[in-house]
Amino acid sequence: MDLIKDLFFVNGAVIKKSSKSFFKNWMIIFTGFVYTIISTVAFTLINTLFQGILNIIAGLLTAILVSSLVSNYLNLLYGVIKYDKISIQDFKEGFKQYIWKIYGIYFIIWIVSYLLEGIGGIAGSNGGALMNIITIGAFIIFNPLPEVIYQKDRSSLESLTYSAGFMAENWINWIIPNLIFSYVLYKLTGGIILDLLTTHIAFNFDFSLFGIGKYLVEQIVFSFTMIYRGHLFDILNTSTRRKRLYMRKYYD
Repeated sequence: MDLIKDLFFVNGAVIKKSSKSFFKNWMIIFTGFVYTIISTVAFTLINTLFQGILNIIAGLLTAILVSSLVSNYLNLLYGVIKYDKISIQDFKEGFKQYIWKIYGIYFIIWIVSYLLEGIGGIAGSNGGALMNIITIGAFIIFNPLPEVIYQKDRSSLESLTYSAGFMAENWINWIIPNLIFSYVLYKLTGGIILDLLTTHIAFNFDFSLFGIGKYLVEQIVFSFTMIYRGHLFDILNTSTRRKRLYMRKYYD
């Protein structure tokens, strides 16, 4: 019973905080357009300039570019969650704020993926199923990773371990609302987002009235989801269930 009460209390408080933050910082929904344009132009230039034996450089630059875009978005979310405001200056500085922490995480993921490919090869015909299970498991275990990156001062590896520890302690309060948001996004976009460091819904350059309207709705839901996650993590990470039961007014 206490678990259910806590679930409703926490998410009730988060809805209030998230709604207020979203309406004060609604312009964050347009970052999707910006990131799409930046990534499209940059990837085109990189793939054009670095071909053949220079593919290694292209891969390195691509990883840095992706890390900088993720860093920028998480820095904006930090402003929304911690100060309830974002500015042009936050956007300018955001590209470098968490870039090397994120790059380190991608590097760790690359190493693990490389090792898992070998294990998958040994598993033979069951390799594909095994990889899918591991991917889904990692997605669940490390789900709060974006919030850990911008709300906790941890290294790349520590961010991953902290995410796993957070999930072990708060899995019910975290999973249920995230499942709901994931379902809504799936119904809107037709796809499941399995990349934990996603910064936006990709714009397919459909400039029809319907296409732009549909994309804005998707971005609104995605942006609200990320703000909701930020406030949810903040509350769960700075309190215990017992403390929340006796200090409910603290979050009103």
